[in-house]
Amino acid sequence: QVQLVESGGGLVQSGGSLRLSCVASGIFGKIIGMGWYRQPPGKQRELVAHITSEGSTQYMDSVKDRFLISADMARTTVSLQMSNLKPEDTAVYYCTATSWKEYWGQGTQVTVSS
Repeated sequence: QVQLVESGGGLVQSGGSLRLSCVASGIFGKIIGMGWYRQPPGKQRELVAHITSEGSTQYMDSVKDRFLISADMARTTVSLQMSNLKPEDTAVYYCTATSWKEYWGQGTQVTVSS
């Protein structure tokens, strides 16, 4: 059974920091990428950051220079260090892992108060 379990969400004041972590288990085959999406209230889900097994990273423009993604694909873990958080970062954050298909976690709530 495939599981992706996120942790580290919560409530933080504007300008604060949070670190999200995700551990994947039960995935068959080599993981070629891991990432984080988010879904703000009333909006569509969007890609926040992604990292490949070669270490290439991709970020959405609004989080560049504030968020940092890291992963250990041998241990199937991915983290997202979020700094200088803004109210517009408020969302449910989802972890993903890609092998022969893309797998999703259940999400963790991040709320940034102004």
